[in-house]
Amino acid sequence: MSGWDEGAVFYSDQAQFPQGDPAAADITRHSALRKFKEFLRGFTGPDGDFPYRESLVHNRDHVTVAIEDLDAFDAELADRIRKAPADYLPLFETAGSEVLASLRSKVAGETGEMEEPVTGDVQIFLSSKENCVSMRSIGADYMSKLVKIAGIAIAASRVKAKATHVTLLCKNCRSVRTVPCRPGLGGAIVPRSCDHVPQPGEEPCPLDPWIAVPDKSKYVDLQTLKMQENPEDVPTGELPRNVLLSIDRHLVQTIVPGTRLTVIGIYSVFQASGTTNHKGAVGVKQPYIRIVGLEQSRDDNSNGPSSFTLDEEMEFKEFAQRPDAYAKLCSMIGPSIYGHADVKKAIACLLFGGSKKRLPDGVRLRGDIHALLLGDPSTAKSQFLKFVEKTAPIAVYTSGKGSSAAGLTASVTRDSNSREFYLEGGAMVLADGGVVCIDEFDKMRPEDRVAIHEAMEQQTISIAKAGITTVLNSRTSVLAAANPISGRYDDLKTAQDNIDLQTTILSRFDLIFIVKDVRMYEQDKRIANHIIKVHASGAQTTSNKNTEVNEGENWLKRYVEYCRNTCRPRLSEKAAEMLQNKYVEIRQKMRQQSHETGRAAAIPITVRQLEAIIRLSESLAKMRLTSVATPEHIEEAFRLFNVSTVDAARSGINEHLNLSPEIANEIKQAEAQIKRRMGIGSHISERRLLDELSRMGMNESIVRRALVIMHQRDEVEYKRERHVIVRKA
Repeated sequence: MSGWDEGAVFYSDQAQFPQGDPAAADITRHSALRKFKEFLRGFTGPDGDFPYRESLVHNRDHVTVAIEDLDAFDAELADRIRKAPADYLPLFETAGSEVLASLRSKVAGETGEMEEPVTGDVQIFLSSKENCVSMRSIGADYMSKLVKIAGIAIAASRVKAKATHVTLLCKNCRSVRTVPCRPGLGGAIVPRSCDHVPQPGEEPCPLDPWIAVPDKSKYVDLQTLKMQENPEDVPTGELPRNVLLSIDRHLVQTIVPGTRLTVIGIYSVFQASGTTNHKGAVGVKQPYIRIVGLEQSRDDNSNGPSSFTLDEEMEFKEFAQRPDAYAKLCSMIGPSIYGHADVKKAIACLLFGGSKKRLPDGVRLRGDIHALLLGDPSTAKSQFLKFVEKTAPIAVYTSGKGSSAAGLTASVTRDSNSREFYLEGGAMVLADGGVVCIDEFDKMRPEDRVAIHEAMEQQTISIAKAGITTVLNSRTSVLAAANPISGRYDDLKTAQDNIDLQTTILSRFDLIFIVKDVRMYEQDKRIANHIIKVHASGAQTTSNKNTEVNEGENWLKRYVEYCRNTCRPRLSEKAAEMLQNKYVEIRQKMRQQSHETGRAAAIPITVRQLEAIIRLSESLAKMRLTSVATPEHIEEAFRLFNVSTVDAARSGINEHLNLSPEIANEIKQAEAQIKRRMGIGSHISERRLLDELSRMGMNESIVRRALVIMHQRDEVEYKRERHVIVRKA
């Protein structure tokens, strides 16, 4: 009989709490409202303060309540909120408004008299430290209960006005009635008949006489989001699931696509407009989650606040102090892949990344490292990409042929129900704070490849389509794999002719590795032996099997995440001075070389390459959990840069440098024959030209070199995938 004589007001709450639930009878609306008010007014924090009372005074329209605090104050009330949030949250918000009104002092009115201040509605946000529920496990058992899930917002609709109270007008008797609307995506229940009693001689009101009066109704802002599972939570071979979210009032326009979220909401259903045509599907409803609290992941760690145990932290710090930590980490990159030591070191640098910097004028300098693997087939390029996808804390794998510009960046699509446009983030947006692995990079269409220019350097994606103008974050590293233009790397051609990618995209890669399939007897024997062992044992043949530290993939993933979250190294003074001297020295060598040879150097060392070396040295320091990058890190960063990008630019022949006089003379003769055979503007098949000149007694490789040199001088042009040669003026 608790609450029987409270306030000496007797009422029935059968409509609010059905009699079938005996637990609901223990707490009435009135007592719940009173307890909520006591909680907001009198709950004391660990420091003896009143957190919710102070929060209401400072923020008059919303307050965030931790369910753990409500649990400590009254466990039964917290349980009611979890099991029947749709019934008790409106009471909580009413309590918030009443407490706010009692906390505010009187104000002087227009007549000078002291009046009670006008207080608006208070929105209650809930927060919880409970573990998240998997999006795949949410079913009918969770209906109308609180759920907590994590994922990525992939689409956001425009803001709409949602009626909270609809004013109805009777067409016949002009009587006015106000009907409350169900929250979220629910509508109002309009009565079928008017309760007006007709006078003698007056025509009675017909059935369904009500018409809505929009001007006199009350509205709040409403926005719908689409949230998708985190890529790392999707089982292999499955499509990622998504769920519809509804947010209102002060949560509106706080989320952009690509944001990682943890949300608390009420699992509800609504009647989708697409299912109304199905006669037998009256009971089939569309599920959605009405959000009552959300938490965005932090900028520096897009995967949310990860928790590391003290034992893990101690283990990581001990490992970082080992003198062979760098070598151990590199040996754990692709352990089933034989050789490629420098590629593994570069991928380790890419996983850890450099330090992001924000300058006083607001300019951001990226800390992510981009790498390109270019080379022959069957040189384990795709294996490296697959390994990074499994090891990086956040990773998205995509293939160049199956990726469009919109799929990589962002697309504007039209909602099938409301017919309005909304934004959906692509692979570069979903991998914010992680790595995007793009295989078959050379097979992408040029217009699609151009779309990722901005994402690679500025780390944002700008959209201006269908009336939507916005900027999305894309703070990702790019690891791309590509084949040369003819399938295999041709040493007779220059690097530019082999790569066939624009200079604008190549300059954005910090490291470019050319991976060649070199035919050497001893090396082939060792590789074959390694692969046979891997297949025979069915496990990875690694050299660090018996180490005392558990260095599996999961351990490496946690170590990478820990280093990225806790360590942000900067250059030491000695390292900065050494880097400056090396940069000036290399530029001077290039200047001397260009004076001696009369032409520009094969690779220009510019500020962009200097920034790449800084990022590499910072990532090398981050692997050791040191806050300062030393001269040793600068040395290793220069070595990696030299064996990758510098060697890639010097590979192949470069015009006719280092040619003997006899070969140079033969090339000149071949050029003269090509010009005699082809008039200006004419075109011929490359195969046919080679055959004709071979019949004249010329060496085919000499003719190919002559064509390459003429192509560099822009005297000939290749068309139709380099099958046809056109002579230019």
